[in-house]
Amino acid sequence: MPGIIKERLFTPGPTPLLMDAQISTLAAGNVHHRTEAFRKIMSETLTLLKYYYDTQNDVLIFASSGTGAMEGSLSNLLSPGERILVGTAGKFGERWLGLAKAYGIEAVIVESPYGQPVNIEALKEKLANEGPFRAVYIQATETSTAVMNNVRALGEAVKAYPETALVVDAITGLGTSDLRVEEWGLDIVIGGSQKAAMIPPGLAFVSVSEKAWGLIANSKLPRFYFDFAKERKNQAKGETAYTPATTLVIGLHAALEYIKKLGRENLIANAALLAEASRAGAAALGLKLFAQSSPANAATAIHAPEGMDSGAIVKELRTRFGAIIANGQGSMKGQIFRLAHLGYYDIADLFAIFAALEIALQKLGQKVELGSSVRAVQEVYLSHVK
Repeated sequence: MPGIIKERLFTPGPTPLLMDAQISTLAAGNVHHRTEAFRKIMSETLTLLKYYYDTQNDVLIFASSGTGAMEGSLSNLLSPGERILVGTAGKFGERWLGLAKAYGIEAVIVESPYGQPVNIEALKEKLANEGPFRAVYIQATETSTAVMNNVRALGEAVKAYPETALVVDAITGLGTSDLRVEEWGLDIVIGGSQKAAMIPPGLAFVSVSEKAWGLIANSKLPRFYFDFAKERKNQAKGETAYTPATTLVIGLHAALEYIKKLGRENLIANAALLAEASRAGAAALGLKLFAQSSPANAATAIHAPEGMDSGAIVKELRTRFGAIIANGQGSMKGQIFRLAHLGYYDIADLFAIFAALEIALQKLGQKVELGSSVRAVQEVYLSHVK
């Protein structure tokens, strides 16, 4: 075994850090949040977030994981006795149901099997025949299964209901897929710092449409920390209602500047290229994708070879190469493994992880033609470049 094994993240969160943002974060420890210096950074960061989202809607920042913003999207929109419609096809879709239960809100469910996208036609049918609903909740990308949902079609449908908001968990969708917030009618869109934004965990983002603000003004569920209207007022002045995660905000500022220089569309195209190449690499090894249709750009979920626990692949890659990939979640644990493509990954990372995967599979007793998956990844890359 070599004397040096560098740890490398290939998980769909946290993702590798953008070095410029990391340096800025570490250097920012003494900035006070009630100063003009920080207000300037905060205001600029909120403007850069609008570029990242491709929206003119308000975008808010919270010191929390993405789940905090998910909770806020429920507590700010709903009143006791109102109902929501939830599309779920994985562990993160199921999180909406847990949040609704915590607040005593009835959730009507459209559920698709793991590995498939949510049935948008079924959601539209329930909207038309079983309403009213105050909000519809869905994931842009279901990270646990690496499946992308058709939020565009759902947004077009929800537009017809002026008293119903569409809430999209785009925590892994932002920066990896085309999301047109205003055009598609996405009323609340949630993001997180440790995904395509390329900085550590700890910040959640929320874009809020004018339609959603109108509904928020009349909602009656209790909230305190995740009070969107309170934060809108404070963040318009470059402050937050409570102590912000200053170092993370400064790191986010640096990362978003990098993304703007790179181009939002190029960040998305990078994820799409890596996802396409990963699917080709898996096929070259005779491995099946878990996503039966509509595979996501944010990550690729791959079935382990028959008779092999995917946890063994995760362990072999980590101990032998320091490559950290994600196992399946819940009932999928031991069945699939997931490779991420969101944020600070490039094609050379993919060459490396597939070369390592071939060796890991061989060491676990799987017959592998060394170089086959790397060649497939290379061919996809060459098909996209001059």
